[in-house]
Amino acid sequence: MHCEMILEEYHEKQPIYLKMQEFILEKLKKSFETKGVVVAGIESRIKTEKSLIGKLEIKGYKYKTIADITDILGVRVITNYSDDVDIVAAIVENMFEMDWDNSVDKRKMLDFDRFGYISLHYICRIPASLFHDDAMPEINEFRFEIQMCSSLQHVWANMHHDTGYKTEVEIPVEYQRNMSRLAGMLELIDEQFSRIRKEITDYRRKVQALVATGNFDEVPLNGDTFRSYLELKPFKRLADKIASINQAEIYEDSLMPYYNVLIRMNMKTLGDVGRMYKECKDAAYQLALLQLAGTGLDIVAYSVTLQNLCIVYILKKGFGEGGLVQMFALLYGKSDYNNQRAHRIYEQATKLKLV
Repeated sequence: MHCEMILEEYHEKQPIYLKMQEFILEKLKKSFETKGVVVAGIESRIKTEKSLIGKLEIKGYKYKTIADITDILGVRVITNYSDDVDIVAAIVENMFEMDWDNSVDKRKMLDFDRFGYISLHYICRIPASLFHDDAMPEINEFRFEIQMCSSLQHVWANMHHDTGYKTEVEIPVEYQRNMSRLAGMLELIDEQFSRIRKEITDYRRKVQALVATGNFDEVPLNGDTFRSYLELKPFKRLADKIASINQAEIYEDSLMPYYNVLIRMNMKTLGDVGRMYKECKDAAYQLALLQLAGTGLDIVAYSVTLQNLCIVYILKKGFGEGGLVQMFALLYGKSDYNNQRAHRIYEQATKLKLV
């Protein structure tokens, strides 16, 4: 009789749980977006009648009303990395009213086979200061559960649930042992992903600091160092000089596509790039002067600086039209037009006695 009353409440209060679900999901998504927190996914569910009946059969004596059941509405936030769980948790703590007595950090469990169930479980309420509806006062009374876990923990929990958790058939010991071994491997992988991300972040910070010192000969040329180098606007003076030919505006396009060109030109450090600039900047300007004078162009791409520097460098090194064709293929893909472009520029360079 008591359980039937709770089931009646369950059906009666469905609109409230649906409203809560909609609001919580929207609020979490907006908050993560505002704070720049990237998560792998957010899932939610309202417990089915069948699941609720099963819960009441086991623990029905604990509940007087539907409000005593804390997981009718459940939300799961899935992070890419295990150490992002604490970041998400801090956002949840600041957003909702916490029921600390019923919240649990299952990450502190020591069982070696519980990898998929070591998520952080918070029991929360929506505070009236965050949202209130006079027609549904229970919105601020009913509790809900938020689980926070990593992607690997989420996948493992789903797989383990599907292969034996909460079934009526006892799983043989040898299968349980294999599952436990897999759990240990996944936990190690989860930890290593977080560790690698931290190490890469630390490396990038060190690179940025090294680039900022200006000791470019000590900085190897790679994608990260080149990106940091470009933030210093190393070709701005040449860009301003080229733009002044026609009193043109500079269009700030990306120079990152030229990274592969520099690597093909066998440059090893940012110091090599700097030396190319010093050695080729005057000729690069003269080439731009020949290209732009009399055209009336009032917008010049910033990338013309590095393009002309590379052109001059390639020709000075004796790689000729073939070298220019290779450069354009790296920048724009293979095309017959690359040959035409290379031939035209080669003729312009000949007039300037660059070849």
